[in-house]
Amino acid sequence: MRALRNAAALLVALASPSLLEAQTIAITGGKIYPVSSAPIENGTVLIRDGKIVSVGANVTIPADAQRVDATGKWVTPGLINAATTLGLVEVSQENQTRDASANAGQDHVAAAFTVWEGLNTTSVMIAPAREDGVTSVVVMPSGGLISGQAAFLDLVDGTVTDMVVRAPIGMVGEIGNKASAGVGARGELLVRLREVFEDTKSYAKRKADFERAQTRDYSASRLDLESLIPVVEGRMPLLLRVDKASDIDAALKIASEYDLKIMIVGGAEAWMMADRLAAAKVPVLTGAMNNIPGSFSTLGSRQENAGLLRKAGVTVVLIGNGPGDPDTFGVRNIRQEAGNAVAYGMTWDDALRAVTLTPAELFGVSDRVGTLQAGRAANVVIWGGDPFELRTLPERVFLRGKAVERTSRQEALGRRYKTLPPSYRTP
Repeated sequence: MRALRNAAALLVALASPSLLEAQTIAITGGKIYPVSSAPIENGTVLIRDGKIVSVGANVTIPADAQRVDATGKWVTPGLINAATTLGLVEVSQENQTRDASANAGQDHVAAAFTVWEGLNTTSVMIAPAREDGVTSVVVMPSGGLISGQAAFLDLVDGTVTDMVVRAPIGMVGEIGNKASAGVGARGELLVRLREVFEDTKSYAKRKADFERAQTRDYSASRLDLESLIPVVEGRMPLLLRVDKASDIDAALKIASEYDLKIMIVGGAEAWMMADRLAAAKVPVLTGAMNNIPGSFSTLGSRQENAGLLRKAGVTVVLIGNGPGDPDTFGVRNIRQEAGNAVAYGMTWDDALRAVTLTPAELFGVSDRVGTLQAGRAANVVIWGGDPFELRTLPERVFLRGKAVERTSRQEALGRRYKTLPPSYRTP
């Protein structure tokens, strides 16, 4: 009987590799970039049970710790891509694999839409992102005047519940796209947005009257109005997808009128409004890979955008704006966005912060991710050198203390052609 129990225990362990891994890990000898403090030469990151226990140059390492030698390497927090549809869009041209947009919103308002609840946790796009050092993402809905609510995720294996770090983290809207809001002019779009906010304020004060059908008709459904109450009360940020400088100006006016907490997403022409954005303390989520206008709203695109915004004192988060589906397959390219931002005027330290701690702070999860600090989740990446250099690759990635295996289709294809059959080899 004892032999059977031992055999059963072994089978359970084999089926659960994490049970065979050391619960305490010490990453030693590397140059540590905590982000929240100065770099540490020849430092150690001590991890226990998925969390960081200690970071420093003189960390006592327990005898039972699994040591990972990072001598000559760079060690950073896992990267955060703060504007994606990862797990929501698999094949952009195939409707059955797109779950980022709600169709049921009344008059293009879908504020109650919780996009993460439709997440495909087995998406083939997730593994490549993790392999390139992206350990956390924000997933956002798209389309309409009010698109819905966004969530902050860790890219761990498991269910949606396992992945969600915080949800919702903000409401997403669009004021630069007339077509998606079903209007014929920009001015009309802004009128509609004001109407939605007025209706939300009225509904919040007259819920009982609404239930007795003693109010006027509203421009959004009950659930959508209910979901917008935290926005008009300033408790939830409104993430506005907007590029054109005049639209950003309008967004700032609306935010001032209704005392809203807003963030600009995209912001191709935000550099033109840098001083006003800084004065209003409005963060901008933008990229640095694209300077080619793709629409009338982005005629003023330039790759210096992020650097100019930071120099003006704007809080900047770097997101993807380059080619190749930056919010799905291109999620992995966030470090190239950071590298380009540095090349076009942003400081290296600001760029690292813009893909780690800054998004964590903005979305209320800096006590859990975004920095190498005691008590935070052990989302850690060991790099062969500067992570923003094109030729640098992650050598080890840890997500909540567990080593990420290179299991993507891209990695499998690479391994296949590293060992070619004899008939394919050059004589």
